[in-house]
This record gives sequence, C-alpha cells and structure tokens, in this order.
Amino acid sequence: MFSESGFIAPLSSVAKRAGVGQGSLYRHFPDRLALAVAVFDDNIADLEALARRPSATLDELLGTISEQAMGSAALIDMIASHRHDARAAPLQERIVALVTDLLARDRSRGLVAPAVTADDVTLAIAMLAFALSRTDEAEKPATAARARAMFRAAFAT
Repeated sequence: MFSESGFIAPLSSVAKRAGVGQGSLYRHFPDRLALAVAVFDDNIADLEALARRPSATLDELLGTISEQAMGSAALIDMIASHRHDARAAPLQERIVALVTDLLARDRSRGLVAPAVTADDVTLAIAMLAFALSRTDEAEKPATAARARAMFRAAFAT
C-alpha cells in the first residue's frame, strides 16, 4: 500500500490488504514508523543473508538495495524523516555493519579502492534510495543501473 499510495496510505487499507483487522494491525504496529521499521527489518535481514555469502560483493548489495528501494520509496522517506528515532537507529547500525564487512572483503579482493570508506558506501546507498524514491516508476530500473555504474566507477581501484 505504501508503495502505491505513499506514506499517507490509510492504515485501514494496509490492514485490509494484509488480511487482518485494523485492531490487529495497531496491536502489532502502533504507528506508521513501527510498521516501516518492521518492513525494513525484513529488508535488512535479506541484506545480511546476502552479506553472509562468501562471494557477496558491494555491487550485489547495491543491486539488492536498488530492488528494495524501487518497491518501498514511501518507507524510505518515512525512515529517513525519523532517522533519530530510537526505533530506527538499530537499522542504520545493521547496515553499517554489513557494509563494513563487505567493504573489507571487496578491498581484500582488489575490487574497491583503499580510500573508499564505509561512510562513502552508506552515503551512496542513501543517495541511491533517495534518487529512486523521487523517480517515476517506469524510469526506476534505468536510474538504478546508472547510479550503480557511477558507484562502481567511483569505488574502483
């Protein structure tokens, strides 16, 4: 619902689409941010699973994040606007941890320049997510591909 209607999607519509009563939704998710955190928690779990694969790369991470961002622009906006909320902070910490691990791995393989930092990669992720959240649906795949190509070039050895 959020990807279709944005952050202002009625939670009653979210509950209906999920096949649960509105009361059940509110018991589990007292507000929109709680729901967004739960969705992002699942997304980050997928990213962590990718990062655990020995062959995983930062480029694969950016690809997966692109796919996630194309379907959840409203959720990205919601989390970004509440980034200082204690419920959202652990999500950022998990992203930084997996970026740090993948960066070290890619650097040891000679895939990333020594000067690239985890902050550079997390900034690239934020830029990618923001750009995709502001791009028309039909243009999102091409925009994601261009952004990833730019990051590849910028991070290369």
